[in-house]
Amino acid sequence: MEEVNLVSEGLKFMVLGMGTVFMFLILMVVILNFQAKIINKYFPEKPKAVKSPSKKKSVNDDEVVAAITAAIMKFRS
Repeated sequence: MEEVNLVSEGLKFMVLGMGTVFMFLILMVVILNFQAKIINKYFPEKPKAVKSPSKKKSVNDDEVVAAITAAIMKFRS
């Protein structure tokens, strides 16, 4: 019966397993990049419409301060 070095066998299996996972991840990245190129070629993103800024009536800061002061005075009384 042949003596088996368990540490070397463990290292072999570890390298084999990690190599398999690494190759799978590389293959997945390549395939997803290829898929993205195909999708962008046949279904390009439509440019978003730029909305013109709406012209809102600006409120004077003095009016805002007066409204806040009046609200505080009413709350305290």
